Amino acid sequence: MKLVMVVLMMIILLHDHNYGVNGDSQPQVPCLYIFGDSLSDNGNNNKLPTLSKANYKPYEIDFSNPNANYAISPTGRFTNGRTTIDIIGQLLGFDDFIPPFANTTGYDIVKGVNYASGGCGILPESGKYLGECISLDKQIDNHQITISKIKNKTKNDYLKKCLYHITIGNNDYLQNYLLPTIYNTSHLFTPQQFAELLIQKYEDQVLRLYSNSSARKVALVGLGQLGSTPAVIALYGINGITKVNQKVQLFNQNLISLVHKLNTKFSDAKFIYVNNYGIQSGDLSSLGLTNVSESCCETNNIGLCIPSSTTCDNRTSYVFWDEFHTTETLNKFTANRSYTSLHASDNYPIDIKHLAQLQF
Repeated sequence: MKLVMVVLMMIILLHDHNYGVNGDSQPQVPCLYIFGDSLSDNGNNNKLPTLSKANYKPYEIDFSNPNANYAISPTGRFTNGRTTIDIIGQLLGFDDFIPPFANTTGYDIVKGVNYASGGCGILPESGKYLGECISLDKQIDNHQITISKIKNKTKNDYLKKCLYHITIGNNDYLQNYLLPTIYNTSHLFTPQQFAELLIQKYEDQVLRLYSNSSARKVALVGLGQLGSTPAVIALYGINGITKVNQKVQLFNQNLISLVHKLNTKFSDAKFIYVNNYGIQSGDLSSLGLTNVSESCCETNNIGLCIPSSTTCDNRTSYVFWDEFHTTETLNKFTANRSYTSLHASDNYPIDIKHLAQLQF
């Protein structure tokens, strides 16, 4: 197994060396639309009245932008470098990073927009105790604003070729269900009931994208091992890791069922499940990730990096950047296995690379 991981890391480094060198070649999809939370946010929260923002150092201390005119870092990414979807976008052949909705202008919207918002969730109330955030419902509203500006008569045919990538649900647990002193959801719903509640709401949101936005290639990213984050360990202790991860897996199991349901119902679309939980499981030491439980930066009382604080000496050896978000090292690993499956369980029923190749 370790040999396989070492070989995979060499492939990742080779991929990484060739990022942004497509020249005049076209990306594998004409546009990429990104929805989600702080794992994907690249600046949408910067001007919001919220504590959930990352537009200050040491965030993005290792960030390298191939387009120097795009923005000066830190742009608002909740990591030390690129996010997973940044890297997936590069693997798809995009030379520039997909811009945040807050900063989009003119022709930007045709190649894609990032609507993700740190702290937000499937439920509109999730994360709101930290301040304003853009829930998934509102992100979909913003997408309607975007596509209304695309005046091409063949707009729907164009959108059907685009990739829709959604990473959501983390804050419905981290900033809702797992905070019983702030939210009452854990008193009202069993873990199974809450997972079903989220999936029912999520299904309605995905169907809005299918019906109103011609979304036909849709990647739905499952939750990672939230019980293993430094924030949850600090809150629930080592004994809480398994219990929290079991709750997360209930959501993931229901999400897999939703993907199967949607693919059965719609022959003119393909929905896939990206198994972040499985991809990030196991021994990561062969990737050089030897610290799996501590944050690399000094953190404040809500688990984010303290402005201008010092960081760990070897940033490439840490799984977590702050108490919630992973480092670019793990993001590279996750992105590569999301794009091209190493194991059959990494993506269901196909990986992002093959999703991008489909024609509708």
